Amino acid sequence: MSAPLRLMAVHAHPDDESSKGAATMARYVAEGVDVLVCTLTGGERGSILNPKMDRPEILANMAEVRRQEMERAREILGVSQRFMGFVDSGLPEDENEPLPEGCFAVQPLEVAAAPLVAAVREFRPQVILTYDDDGGYPHPDHIMTNRVSVEAFEAAGDPDRYPGTGDPWQPLKLYYHMGFSKERFEALHEAMTERDMGSPYAEWISRWEDRPQKWPVTTRVPCASYFETRDLALMAHATQVDPDGFWFVCPRELQMEIWPTEDFHLARSLVDTEPPEEDLFAGIEGAAPAKSGTPAGCDERTQASVVN
Repeated sequence: MSAPLRLMAVHAHPDDESSKGAATMARYVAEGVDVLVCTLTGGERGSILNPKMDRPEILANMAEVRRQEMERAREILGVSQRFMGFVDSGLPEDENEPLPEGCFAVQPLEVAAAPLVAAVREFRPQVILTYDDDGGYPHPDHIMTNRVSVEAFEAAGDPDRYPGTGDPWQPLKLYYHMGFSKERFEALHEAMTERDMGSPYAEWISRWEDRPQKWPVTTRVPCASYFETRDLALMAHATQVDPDGFWFVCPRELQMEIWPTEDFHLARSLVDTEPPEEDLFAGIEGAAPAKSGTPAGCDERTQASVVN
């Protein structure tokens, strides 16, 4: 018996899906896996980070502009995408500054998680991607995204929790994005320095806290062939990404040579798997790629048939 492979990526804002795990998603799409991006907020309070797009009419229509950018990125990556309906919390300049009333990060956990639980139960992914408990960086929406993702992973399979959000479905693996590691940036910095390219990473590395990595990399997914797709999706978020800026200083060909993977930490697993992994679906037996539909005789209301 087999079940379609499905991957869900949970993100805080439009553009996060293109800067974190985009090449991995594009690879799995090409291999026939169904991929769904769940975007928890609309990015309404985002700043214009690309000076070429810093125009009053864009800032006045930020929510709609970012939805249009998300649609373009979605098409480039080949994924499905849904907004979960919450309002961007913004990034306070002062950590003591109160967050806006009604924004995503101040929602009770049960309220914030309910739409994602419903999406998990409807889409039925075996694997979920999200941020670590520091949010990848300490944006309040990113931290809340971790909390909501963990809650959905743990609750979606329990028929007694979140009534009215669909039949229970238990995901099998939960991963944290680990793309912004010191090890990766040191490798790119060294390669650029050796080639006299002038590295942009020296100051960043010098400010990195010298401590053990909280969440070690367990899984490195080879996806260099999809770095161009990743970059095109990222540039689709034109208000957020300057094509002449930091993201693209290191040549893509050098990235493909020096660090041809996207990296993750396996935070939860209900299947047997042995790190290091090269596949997010490692250990998920009896599953074969399929675009849609349920194989004959397979009851998809729970994951029991896949686990056992």
